[in-house]
Amino acid sequence: MGERQISENGSIAESHSGDARKYDVLILGASYGSLLATKILLSGHNATLICRETTAALFNSSGSVVRMPIKARDSLVEIHSNDLAGNLIASQPNGVDPGAYDLVVLAMQEPQYSASGVRELVGRIAASQVPVMAITNMPLLPYLKRIPGLDTDNLRTCFLEPGLWDGFDPDLLTLCSPDPQAFRPPEEKPNILEVRLPTNFKAARFVSQAHTQMLLQLEQDIEAARFDLGDGDLIEVPVKLRVHESIFVPLAKWAMLMTGNYRCVQQDQMRPIKDAVHSNIEASRAIYDWVVNLCIGLGGQAADFVPFEKYAKAATSLASPSSAARALADGAQKIERVDKLVALIAAQKGMHLEAIDTAVGMVDDWLTRNQTANQKEE
Repeated sequence: MGERQISENGSIAESHSGDARKYDVLILGASYGSLLATKILLSGHNATLICRETTAALFNSSGSVVRMPIKARDSLVEIHSNDLAGNLIASQPNGVDPGAYDLVVLAMQEPQYSASGVRELVGRIAASQVPVMAITNMPLLPYLKRIPGLDTDNLRTCFLEPGLWDGFDPDLLTLCSPDPQAFRPPEEKPNILEVRLPTNFKAARFVSQAHTQMLLQLEQDIEAARFDLGDGDLIEVPVKLRVHESIFVPLAKWAMLMTGNYRCVQQDQMRPIKDAVHSNIEASRAIYDWVVNLCIGLGGQAADFVPFEKYAKAATSLASPSSAARALADGAQKIERVDKLVALIAAQKGMHLEAIDTAVGMVDDWLTRNQTANQKEE
């Protein structure tokens, strides 16, 4: 094990010596998860993606394709998994043994883990005692238990099936912020992913130094990897993994979600994130700062969070409603409830903001209407 250092921005840096181990990583979620899988493969490690039967067959026959914007290049660069150093396998959840892997990554939205086959795999993951990294805006209950002073029993109503997470050891689960933005082009096959915003994955350390060391090795290998364009030109590929000492760094997205994403939801229609943030910039700043202050009150530091000005600038290019808003508009009966989670955690700390309650109420109303409409159709 090398010498461990904390950098000025709170990330962990460590020197390594000797031959690096090649890890086998199990990833639940083949859409967003295929982005991390590509970075893992590029760095020489192996990945298994859990997905639907037809999608798994496509990945296994044709591999994955990630289209990535690269600085100083006009067009997107296509990265094919078949050209990379690591091996990619795709599988359905049934029959997968999580104990055969070094790391499990949960890269789906929280309600999706209740699907048949997936929920059983989640149970096997908990029993396997393999370290788990969740890439999600919605911190899972075992991770929330790592935050001192939280009454997590009070937060169970925010989850579709809270009992799914009861078997997990909080010491074996960490959180990674899904900051990069990627989507499957609707006109393309499901093994193709396009990256819109190539920012970094920001993960908190595990409780165990040995498990944290594995993340650090992945961080270093992803940083060092280069992609061969086929003409002898080796290029650095964006979207890195950054491992942080603070368990609050992955919560930095909360302020953005509450200021922009959930406020896209209006009474009768949805508005773009840009409009949610910039239609009243001072109101947005107040919400953003309030959520940051909530996280600082939980034990975070100001340096763990993105300044409002930086977020507001980025929001000017977000001309569509958030994915949560689009899902509700399309009739979704369940979505991730980070809005409700933030409100309940704030209440535990004696904090209250009317704008947060309004956002939660809007989402509740849409879900009720969607559920009622579905019952009438049945």
